[in-house]
Amino acid sequence: MPTPLHPPLEGARQLDVTQPADALIAMRKIHGSTLDGKPIIYHWSGRVWSRVEGEADRLLFRVEGMNIRQCGTLQDPESGTGFRQVSRELMLYLDPLTGEPLHTWHNPWTGADVAVMHVANDPVNLPPYFERDAQGRPFVAPLRMQGERVFLSIEIPLFYDNPLAGDHQNLVGNHYHAMEIFDFTADRQQLLRTDTDSAGASVAWVRIAPWLPFMCMGSRPGLMVFNATGQQVPGISELPPVLQAAIANEYPHYAAPPPLDDCRPNVTSWTAARDRLDRP
Repeated sequence: MPTPLHPPLEGARQLDVTQPADALIAMRKIHGSTLDGKPIIYHWSGRVWSRVEGEADRLLFRVEGMNIRQCGTLQDPESGTGFRQVSRELMLYLDPLTGEPLHTWHNPWTGADVAVMHVANDPVNLPPYFERDAQGRPFVAPLRMQGERVFLSIEIPLFYDNPLAGDHQNLVGNHYHAMEIFDFTADRQQLLRTDTDSAGASVAWVRIAPWLPFMCMGSRPGLMVFNATGQQVPGISELPPVLQAAIANEYPHYAAPPPLDDCRPNVTSWTAARDRLDRP
């Protein structure tokens, strides 16, 4: 049976997020569940736009995505109690008019028809959270409470060697440069109660990133803006039919999260494209 990070307590006690142990539980309830090994699914739906200097933005795709995850409790003699989250995620690029999954896409800039590579990233694991960091500083959950809502905003600036480029990027540029923005919201009482294992959170996701590899854009200037909203859902059966069909017919292992001891490197659209290109 799954076990909680801390057993639910009887009575009216609520989490005190100014205390590291309770702040850790609150963060875990937003990301997943305090029950070790309990799968949690996030779903999101949105649109993808182009942004090219000097021309009107174009609606390129609709997207439907899901992430299935689980959390496991960790103990460290110096950092105290902690947890790690393991997950895999699937996102389909859909025709902006019909909503059907795309197999090929007509590139309006180059005139070429290209094969679409949907997002199927396995794994997408978080680094562990602990009550104290390596310097002994207590964990602080960056939560904002307003009325009966709780807000968690996370910006992830990305700038690193592009997995599809060569060994001399410091000389010629072409680094991978993007920004991920996650804005979670949750009901205050559900988050702070000690007899609930998950916050049932909602999420808004924005991604500002270069052209996707399958678009074959080369060095053409411009970028993409992803904008989506979603929430936790009770199970695969609550996902949109297009995602249910993809999981049943093409990605059956996305019906469950990776194992808690998963130690594989994370996968991105760029590393997945590199691995496909390099495949013999």
